[in-house]
Amino acid sequence: RRPLSLTIATPSLWHSLATSANSTRPFRPHADRHTMTGMSVAPQVAVSAGIVRGEVVDGVRRFLGIPYAAAPFGPNRFREPQPAPSWDGIRDATAFGPTAPQLPYPGATGELLGSVEIPGDDILSANIWTPQDADRAPVVVWIHGGALERGTAAIPLYDGAGFARAGIVFVSINYRLGSEGFSVLEDAPRNLGLQDAAAGLAWVHREIASFGGEPEQITVMGESAGGAIVAGLLANDSSRARIARAIIESGPLEAQTAKKAGRVTAQLAKRLGVAADRAAFATVSPEQLLEARRQQAAGSSPLGGAPGFQFAVDAGSLPRSPHEVLAGADVPLLIGSNTDEYRLWFTPAALARISEMKLLLGRLALRIPRRAVAAYRSAFPGATTGEIFGQLATDIMLRGPLTTLARARTAPTYVYEFAWRSPVRDLRAAHALELGFVFDRLGDPEAKRLAGAEAPQGLADEMHSAWVSFIKTGDPGWPVFGAERTTRLFDTDSATVPQRRTDALDLLP
Repeated sequence: RRPLSLTIATPSLWHSLATSANSTRPFRPHADRHTMTGMSVAPQVAVSAGIVRGEVVDGVRRFLGIPYAAAPFGPNRFREPQPAPSWDGIRDATAFGPTAPQLPYPGATGELLGSVEIPGDDILSANIWTPQDADRAPVVVWIHGGALERGTAAIPLYDGAGFARAGIVFVSINYRLGSEGFSVLEDAPRNLGLQDAAAGLAWVHREIASFGGEPEQITVMGESAGGAIVAGLLANDSSRARIARAIIESGPLEAQTAKKAGRVTAQLAKRLGVAADRAAFATVSPEQLLEARRQQAAGSSPLGGAPGFQFAVDAGSLPRSPHEVLAGADVPLLIGSNTDEYRLWFTPAALARISEMKLLLGRLALRIPRRAVAAYRSAFPGATTGEIFGQLATDIMLRGPLTTLARARTAPTYVYEFAWRSPVRDLRAAHALELGFVFDRLGDPEAKRLAGAEAPQGLADEMHSAWVSFIKTGDPGWPVFGAERTTRLFDTDSATVPQRRTDALDLLP
């Protein structure tokens, strides 16, 4: 399958840019081992680098902002993740660590997706929620999305308490974003954000037993760009050895050549008037890189404009594209997409502006047969030209590749489609809408911005339970995707059905 390249070339181009300050937040060690949090003694855990002290919130132990690698600035900038330095005394772990440099979402997308900015350099940190009596409990490692240039584990929607109350040790990690994490530079390692996630996974595997987790029962789970990172971890032999199960929500599966993945870096270098190499980029501050990226993407749209950040095929960090490797990966996989992914980035007004000529140009550029467009019109009766374009974009980027992968795999593979329609801004089943249901946090402000105030709690109960079941047992509760292409359709009235719209899907290149 060919990647969609009319600025929906990657999820990076569905999102738009993002920023955060980069000052150092001081660490203040504590010596008191008996601090009270409410009526509970603050829990303390020893990890390789030192002792951390968390807190108990509503019966769940929580440890935030624990470094799993050294701060990736100064001499560590544009280098592979380095070991976290040790500390003396007891490190307070009751606040999230600093966020990676980024800019907030612009425009209409920014009205729906929030941002969190925490200054500081120690951006490579992990957060852990665990039942108080956890002992060899299953573990899930959550990797946030954001087009490889936005996002943070500190977003309140990603609170792991719901999973901890279900008997799971929940871990979330941050990783380098944008130019800091995914530049393609001469004399510099590639896919640094992906390498960060691999280092975070290795840290969890090494340390999680101290928090009551079972290191041989780790599920990696991510959405959008986070799902792409899960795929990248599965495609790497050393990381895959630490993974028992995996969940990919609306995640692209393809890496690009270094030349194609490096287009965004080459353009930024030209704009900045520097060489596209490590030494030159190290002289440019993170804030300057973000401003150059903002200028680069100004005026871009989902139909054309600046390239986005992508994985590069690389001998050291990603020898083969995930879509080529995952078919043979002997790891149970839960994977799926949302019916109307594109509606997060295309407003109704933007969809109305997509003409038949734009659809034709897109079809020709991507070598989509005419009969495929006709099949999509039949599958979505009454859809506008813009909506047909959006559905084609969704399926070429996400639903088509995941279907091809699911059909090729021999390890247990469970496929879902999230179809519940949000009443907000005619989002329907848009990208990221499922997160409030998966985390069982429909009351969170971020979830309400996407799903409204009356989203069905029963659907959240169902999805959260399915994810918990898969993390614990490798079975979410419906049959594997086989010759019948069995799919769980999540909606107000969910059902297990043969995959929908296959006549149209199978006509795509």
